[in-house]
Amino acid sequence: MTKDDCFNLGYISRRVGNKGDVAFVLDSDTPARYKNLESVFLEINKSLVPFFIKKITLSGTFATVTLDGIDSVERADELVKSSLYLPLSFLPPLKGKKFYYHEIPGYKASDKTYGDLGIIKSILDFPNQAVFQIMKGDDEILIPVKDEFIISIDRMNNVVSLDAPDGLIDIYLNKIADTDSEKENDEEVKITD
Repeated sequence: MTKDDCFNLGYISRRVGNKGDVAFVLDSDTPARYKNLESVFLEINKSLVPFFIKKITLSGTFATVTLDGIDSVERADELVKSSLYLPLSFLPPLKGKKFYYHEIPGYKASDKTYGDLGIIKSILDFPNQAVFQIMKGDDEILIPVKDEFIISIDRMNNVVSLDAPDGLIDIYLNKIADTDSEKENDEEVKITD
């Protein structure tokens, strides 16, 4: 199992008590989905290591967990700050305009005004705003991931339909047009030499 096959569920924040229990911090809008979790992958030395869960007690986005094989303060302390992972198959399917960032790369991006924009390479998750990174050939177009800019997501045809803010795409198209114009001018200069 690799990190590409998984999603980050949270991390171990601290040891709890003196028997080896640990505290999970769950990065989830619906932590109750994980109240019967049977196992989890921990990232240890850049590898995902599976651990079975003997007992889990949820309290909001926190969980007190007894892991199989972790029965001492020392062993529990070694796991503090480890990231938690689960396979992507644990994620519930989303509908409508909601999507997981990992499912969109490779989709075509289409704008209401400009039509085909290119292929979504990735979702860049900046601290204040995630953006669609769309590649039109070698050129990059960035559009904020905001509900008001997303018209629809066609999962059958792998197309994200957008209605980007006025002028945003023009910035990139003019840059692309300027680059094409410079290339043509360079070719003209080479021809006349």
